[in-house]
Parts: sequence; C-alpha cells; structure tokens
Amino acid sequence: RLHATDVTSSSFRLLWPQLLSQETGYYSLEYAPRAEPARKRTQQVSGALTSLVLSDLAPETTYEVALIPESNVHYFPPQTTRVTTLAEEISPVQVLISESGPHSFHVSWAPLLASVATYQVLYGPLPGNSAQVLQVDGRHNSTVVEHLAPNTTYLVTVTAVYRSGKEKSLSAKACTQEGERG
Repeated sequence: RLHATDVTSSSFRLLWPQLLSQETGYYSLEYAPRAEPARKRTQQVSGALTSLVLSDLAPETTYEVALIPESNVHYFPPQTTRVTTLAEEISPVQVLISESGPHSFHVSWAPLLASVATYQVLYGPLPGNSAQVLQVDGRHNSTVVEHLAPNTTYLVTVTAVYRSGKEKSLSAKACTQEGERG
C-alpha cells in the first residue's frame, strides 16, 4: 500500500511495495492539492524505486497522490493515498534593531506568518536577569521598546507563539545610545 512518512510542512516521503523492477516498467506519480486538482504535477519514477520524497509543497495542504504502475508485464491498479502537510512553524529568521536612542529602540522581525497567534518580545540588560515582556499581535512584525537605560546592551528575544501552541525564538543584541550629557 502506498503511504507517507516523514511529513513536514513542505515535503513528505512516499513508500510503496515493490511491484515493478527496473526491467518491467516504471511508475507515473501524480499529485495535486485536493482543493486544486488542476494544479496536478506528474513525474516518472524508476520501477526499481520503492520510495520517493516529494518537496516544494504548500503547508497545511491535503494532497491526493496516485502512483500508477506502468508495467509491460502485468496490470497493477493505481495506488492512491491522501497526505496532509503540517502547518508551517518557522522560527523568526531575522530580528532587526533600528532607530536606537538613549531610552528606546525599534525591533522588527521576519517573516510574518499566518500561523502565529502572538509574538512575545522579551528584553533585558546584559548582564542581568531582569527581563520584561511585550506582547505583540501576530499580525504585526515590529514594536518599539521604551524606558531603557542609556549606553546599555540589551538582549532581545522574539518568540513566535503559534496557534498550535508551539513556540520558536530568536535573539539579537541591542545597544542604547549614550544619554545627553549636561
């Protein structure tokens, strides 16, 4: 039976019993998002294989997959399966600090993902363990951190809190400017 393992947000591995050999034919593999059958992709697979990884798939999408043995010896019915890719749970890949002043700086991050419910921006002076947290709506990808001490290095950690409950974090360092003297 055709089935899938190692499912991620953008790929899965198909496994099937050995029906053919290199000599007796090949497989036609067809797959398409269930909601958009017109976007079907087809590829030929050697008869010697019993597994294949499909990649470049859309996250949180159900695919209809058909493996059609093209044998010159026997007729084999098509093997079909349905596989749903996982939700995309990428950690923020960039945290940018900008517009740094003596008492504030601007934090922004990317990418902005639909699967994120909220972002938590945790910041605190280095060294030290007194951190404060800002909650930012998942639709936004920047915030301003204020009421900071001048000429201080802060560790800023942006945590994406996914609707699934998972969390992924990324940190960056930020330095405030020296305060106005006199």
